[in-house]
Amino acid sequence: MTKDEYDVILFDGVCNFCNGAVNFIIRHDSRSRFKFASLQSHYGEQLLDQHPHLKKVDSIILLRGGKTYTHSSAALRIAGKMDGIIKAAALLFIVPRHFRDYFYNILAKNRYKWFGKRETCRIPTKEERTRFL
Repeated sequence: MTKDEYDVILFDGVCNFCNGAVNFIIRHDSRSRFKFASLQSHYGEQLLDQHPHLKKVDSIILLRGGKTYTHSSAALRIAGKMDGIIKAAALLFIVPRHFRDYFYNILAKNRYKWFGKRETCRIPTKEERTRFL
């Protein structure tokens, strides 16, 4: 699979909620459309150096076809490519972005308080290693 055939999801590697979301995506992505990298990884740091405006983003980041998506737009684009009923979440694109992002930002700002934080980034299992950059 070439780089253009998969999307890259950058996530907060020390966030328990974010790691749970990555696990969920892996389970519901039978075609392996997504590759993952934590924002704290070498790949994540390189990307942030190349796109300094993303350093201030407190969100999941989706890289698709040379474009970057953040906040609820990233989450809904990811959901739209997954297996099963979760794909229907993409219908929420009919809701104006500022309204979607308002609720997304509440979750993002409270994720450590509500779900906790790890001391180190997650380490992929042997089976998952090909999915991580």
